[in-house]
Amino acid sequence: MNRIISLIAFFPLWAFGQAKTDTIEIYSEAMNKTLKAAVTTPSSYPTGSQKYPVLYLLHGGSGAFSDWHKKTTEPGLVERMAEEYKLIIVTPGVGPSSYYYDSPLLDSVRYETYLTAELIPNIDKKYRTFARRESRAITGLSMGGHGAITLSAKHPELFVAAGSMSGVMNIDTRMWKVPDDFRKLRKESQKAMLGADLNYDAPTFNPYTAVGLVDRIKANGIALIIDCGVDDFLIETNRQMHQLMLENGTPHEYIERPGAHTWPYWTAALPVHLLFIDKYLRRD
Repeated sequence: MNRIISLIAFFPLWAFGQAKTDTIEIYSEAMNKTLKAAVTTPSSYPTGSQKYPVLYLLHGGSGAFSDWHKKTTEPGLVERMAEEYKLIIVTPGVGPSSYYYDSPLLDSVRYETYLTAELIPNIDKKYRTFARRESRAITGLSMGGHGAITLSAKHPELFVAAGSMSGVMNIDTRMWKVPDDFRKLRKESQKAMLGADLNYDAPTFNPYTAVGLVDRIKANGIALIIDCGVDDFLIETNRQMHQLMLENGTPHEYIERPGAHTWPYWTAALPVHLLFIDKYLRRD
């Protein structure tokens, strides 16, 4: 039976009367392990019976659930966003380089199941959320951008809007502008989790990568925002995703601007994503 345990908050209140962030632990039956997440609620949350929409905000490949709270160049950015938009923000933690999918080979890598069938129901049970698609969105950076796009593509019943910041839109490392040793490590990691027979070439990309889901994304009709810095090593994967969605007629917001794969870029990107996503979140 899934269980959720609240812990003592270790993130400070950034200012009196503003949003509050607590850490929680959630046991995953799918993976037989406990994972942490941070949950940020606006200052209005403790009083009354008001319900709130939820944004799931995902971290990158070598990151942790606390990254969005500790690494942005604007301290308290997540809290400010929760307060400004009057919503709950959840930043879950997953395994390194796990891409938020369910591995067909490893029982320890079932993060798609964890996010969609364990984390979300637990959050809806413990917090005063609007437990419905129309009031739930997801976005993230790098690997988290990949997770947000693929999870929303496979589970359109859960999300009304999704986004990606500097996302790995194609897990084919041949498209990444990275050193050969880094590319080799990621390729071996993918092989261990997904096997060696996956197709990485157009037009029949494998279903574990965002570019392989563009037709499903079009059919789902989810509001989408994708952005990437022009100096990012993943820029070509984002341009590829953008082009594929132009070709199949998928409505989406696409942004390129100065910047690289860095926290200053993602710090500036999050308010842009909230501005876009908030237009689609229902509060009635």
